[in-house]
Amino acid sequence: MPSVISTDVLIVGAGVAGLWLNARLRRQGFSTVLVESASLGGGQSVKSQGIIHGGAKYALHGALTGASEAIADMPRRWREALAGDGELDLSGVRLLSEAHYLWSPGTIAGNLTSFFASKAVRGRVDQVKGDQLPPALQDKRFKGKVYRLAELVIDVPSLVQRLADLAGDGLLAGQKIEPLLEGGVLVGLKVDEREIRAQRIVLSAGGGTAALLEALGLSQPAMQRRPLHMIIAKGPSLKPLYAHCLGGGTKPRITVTTHPAADGQWVWYMGGDIAESEGVARESAEQIATAQKEIGQLLPWIDLSTVQWATLRVDRAEPLQSGLTRPDNAFLAEEGRLLVGWPTKLALAPDFADRVIASLARDGIQPGPVSSLPPLPKPPMGVPAWEQLLP
Repeated sequence: MPSVISTDVLIVGAGVAGLWLNARLRRQGFSTVLVESASLGGGQSVKSQGIIHGGAKYALHGALTGASEAIADMPRRWREALAGDGELDLSGVRLLSEAHYLWSPGTIAGNLTSFFASKAVRGRVDQVKGDQLPPALQDKRFKGKVYRLAELVIDVPSLVQRLADLAGDGLLAGQKIEPLLEGGVLVGLKVDEREIRAQRIVLSAGGGTAALLEALGLSQPAMQRRPLHMIIAKGPSLKPLYAHCLGGGTKPRITVTTHPAADGQWVWYMGGDIAESEGVARESAEQIATAQKEIGQLLPWIDLSTVQWATLRVDRAEPLQSGLTRPDNAFLAEEGRLLVGWPTKLALAPDFADRVIASLARDGIQPGPVSSLPPLPKPPMGVPAWEQLLP
């Protein structure tokens, strides 16, 4: 006889979006079960750079955009949570950098005037020099300009661990996920041999959501994948750097974040324009060679002779947009008891939770009677890509 669980909200997908939503709901008194078929944060979350964007990189061409407006308040909300007095208590999560930086190499400053005139960044950008520069740029040969953005960079594995702690007894490792129907109406999900009934079911499984929708017999909302080909470098010569390097276009030429490896060395994780369309088309060896040439040109004082290199292909899962453009906000679609969404960016996890909670409130969904869950098998923690790819 399969076990039957009743809960207020059943969430599928334990990336940061699902974990954040789960913690918000529990804090409001809802009972939840959060199902993960692989590892906690192991999809897009631990492959992200950990930047809590405030919109600056979306205004590089000097114009205010929907994206820069939508995301502008996210750093404040994250900072309050990290301080322990926000919508969640994330005190104890490791902050890698109090700021992210915009770095203009040499004389490339073509669009900086209009960029700094944009109200998207006014009051949130300060030029830094000398010992205020990120450690990797503190060299007498550095000729560029660096601006401190009111953004921050977090250690995603420690964030996932904290959010998992806030999940209490509600995490469930489940491989086979099927619809639970009554009279043709979705009332829950069957997870392996457990029937889980819920007032609302939320799919926040990133790239896995498309397969879940197919299993439920749904073709909408449609999903798109925007691929990246990220570069990973690890070595004793690398010093902390958290910066968008400005190129001539509307996207950062290269975006570098720095992460601690288990052996105590620093890892540079690189995205930006180098990881997008042309980078996706490159094989790994060619992508590494391209990154080595870029770093050699931009930071010639960095000794790359003992650095280890790898690349990582990442699919960003999002709601389908015309022309595969990037959505401005978190996305949520509703179909009866089913809510389907994508945060579209790590920073927008609070926005995704807002949308789900607003939907519950609009439909009059209230926390039900509290009952303890039976012991459930727990998903393992996700492991950062560099621990898997580099010795």
